[in-house]
Amino acid sequence: MQGIFFRRMEEKDIGRVADMERTLFSRPWSAQAFSEALRQDSLFVTAVDGEEAVGYCGMYCSYGEGEITNVAVAPRLQGRGIGRKMMEYLIGQARLEGMGRLILEARVSNVRAIRLYESLGFRNCGIRKDFYELPREDGMVMELWLG
Repeated sequence: MQGIFFRRMEEKDIGRVADMERTLFSRPWSAQAFSEALRQDSLFVTAVDGEEAVGYCGMYCSYGEGEITNVAVAPRLQGRGIGRKMMEYLIGQARLEGMGRLILEARVSNVRAIRLYESLGFRNCGIRKDFYELPREDGMVMELWLG
């Protein structure tokens, strides 16, 4: 992870982020969706190696809560702790913003992600039946209280 740093997402990151999104997800966000998200009450973070975005995560912010929508690391760099460090950075930024609670969903089959989130303090607080498409699958709702 030497040389990788974390910062708030910038417009210049969107092309690379949208490319990663298409590679990693069956229902990817478009570049336009990321651009619009950055103009809303949101907090998106980019992992950067040199000048290249190699990971990203983000959330919408409302009434002291954050809903995490995206967490991704470039396939060639997965398994190196970048996702954990990026999430720790996002959580730290959420605390600085005064957030009291964060929530997210994960595919119930995504054991690797669920273990990561649990290790960061998130807890299962419910299941959303058929939340995901392509393939159809339940989503585990997880929350982290920051207060």
